[in-house]
Amino acid sequence: MKTMLRTLFLIATLAAGAPALAADPVAFVTNMKGEVAVDGGSRPLLMSELGKGQKVALGKEATLSVMFIQSGKEFVLKGPGDFAVGEREMTVGSGMPPSSRETSWRASGDVLVKVAQTQSASIRMRSAAPSKPLAPVRLEFPVRGAVSTLQPVLRWAAGEGKAPAEVIVAPAGAEDKPVVKAKSTGTTMKVPAKLKPDTEYVWSVTVSGTEIGKASFRTLPAASIDKAEKRRPAEKAEFSDRALYALLLQELGAAQEAAEWWGRLAQERGDLPEIAALAK
Repeated sequence: MKTMLRTLFLIATLAAGAPALAADPVAFVTNMKGEVAVDGGSRPLLMSELGKGQKVALGKEATLSVMFIQSGKEFVLKGPGDFAVGEREMTVGSGMPPSSRETSWRASGDVLVKVAQTQSASIRMRSAAPSKPLAPVRLEFPVRGAVSTLQPVLRWAAGEGKAPAEVIVAPAGAEDKPVVKAKSTGTTMKVPAKLKPDTEYVWSVTVSGTEIGKASFRTLPAASIDKAEKRRPAEKAEFSDRALYALLLQELGAAQEAAEWWGRLAQERGDLPEIAALAK
């Protein structure tokens, strides 16, 4: 799978004119603004892999954040300047020395290694081609993928009416035995009781006797929920931490939650159009 994804990424980057995949990546791009070029080529994409010895040039007032896979240490470069990727740090050819920070995103067999080996390919494949819009649905969340909490907040479109909605949540295959059956006067409802981990559920919303939609979702396994909760960044956390959390949700299978995180990041960073493709 990893070999296939890297091959697909190489095809996509060549087609898009982006820098080629690093042969032996030691780091990747976590944030950038302004004029940035790798090895004299075009501007890299977010999460682009970087190999030892690659050269990075920044224009005036440009910034670039690079995280090293093995340590989780992030370096922030400021232009104008020329830099090189070392084994464990960024070295300076010209310009200001980079600042650095220690992060909790270490290579523990999950996010960083997968960013370098598979997720970066996924990002480029999805940003290289126009994404197809989802078919309109009356239920808004969750309608695809898993959820990273046992008490998700359900959302739906209510239309113009103000009649209360009846919300039902039941285990898949046992819809005659709902675990939630409640009324709501709004368009959201937090599941009042904890659901079971690693379980498929079906939920529906009925207004004035008419079912406006039915969808299914799956709760993540307990270990995955715990990992997502521990990694959840604060509201004002660094951009790179929030981007990596979106990648973690994506990797865990919480696709719609990941897309919503990408959507918020895309609104914040219109200069990184590749993020918008991930919000679809």
